[in-house]
Amino acid sequence: SRIRALAGAFLALCLVALPALGQPLVDAQWAAANAGKPGIVFLDLQSAADFQAGHIPGAVNTNYAKDGWRADRADKVPDMLPPKLEPLGELIGKLGIDNATHVVLVPVGATATDMGAATRVYWTFKVLGHDKVSILDGGMAGYDRDDKRPRAKGAVTPAPKAFKVAVRPEMIITMQDVQKALAAGTLLVDMRPEDQFVGINRHPKATESGTIPGARNLPNTWLFVNAGGQFRNKSQLEQLYKVANVATTGEQIAFCNTGHWASIGWFVSSELLGNKNVRMYDG
Repeated sequence: SRIRALAGAFLALCLVALPALGQPLVDAQWAAANAGKPGIVFLDLQSAADFQAGHIPGAVNTNYAKDGWRADRADKVPDMLPPKLEPLGELIGKLGIDNATHVVLVPVGATATDMGAATRVYWTFKVLGHDKVSILDGGMAGYDRDDKRPRAKGAVTPAPKAFKVAVRPEMIITMQDVQKALAAGTLLVDMRPEDQFVGINRHPKATESGTIPGARNLPNTWLFVNAGGQFRNKSQLEQLYKVANVATTGEQIAFCNTGHWASIGWFVSSELLGNKNVRMYDG
C-alpha cells in the first residue's frame, strides 16, 4: 500500500508539473498550487481596477487593448500584430518576463470574447518564439468560484527583465497570402457569429458585410461551455467541427474581423486538437 501511495503521489506531482512543459491550458487548481512560485508569471488581463481588487498572488497586470499587443496598420486596418515587434519584447520584459519564464495568461473568463484576449496574446507569444505559455481555463471567473484559493490585492510593479524576441515569420500571413490560399483551395474558417458570416449584421470595425467566398463558419462561442470561459473537451470540439464541416487536420486559415475571435479558432485547432497546419490571419 505504501508503494501505491508513493506512486500516486509521484503521478500527482507529474500532473501538476505538466503545464510547465508547455501544456496550453492549466486549471484553477494548478494555478492555486503554483501561485507565487519562481519562474512562473501569471499575466492578468483584467482591468486595472479589477486586478487591484483581487488577483492570483504573484500576478502582473497588462492592458490588452492599450499596452501595444495590437496596433492599427498604416491603412487603418485595426488591431493587427504591430509592424515592429521589438517594443513588444520590451513590454514583456517590463512585465517581469524573460525567455525562461512560464507565462500563464489569466483572462476575465466570463465570456468567450474574454477568452479571446488570452488566445490572442498566447498566439503573440508563439509568434515571438516563446513556447512556455499557457492559458488559465475559465479565467479569473473560474478561479474565483472557490473562496479558499489564494488571492492578493493592490497594484503590482514587477521587477523588469530582458526578453529577447525570436520571430517565427511563418506564423505571420498577409492579405496576399490569404488570396493565394483562396485560389489554391485552402480552407478558410470564419470564426465570427453566424449573423456576421451571412451578412445580416456587421461588426463596427468591418468595412463590408458578409464573408470571404468559400469560407466556412465556425462561431467562436461554440468552442466554450455555454459560450463562457471554459473550453469544451476534445470530443465535443471534434463533434462541433464536424457539424461546421471544418476539418481537424490539414491546411486552413482562421479569420474574423480583427484577429481576436480568429485566435480562438487557431488556438483550439492548433493547440487543443493538434493541427499544426492551421494559421491565423489578423487582418
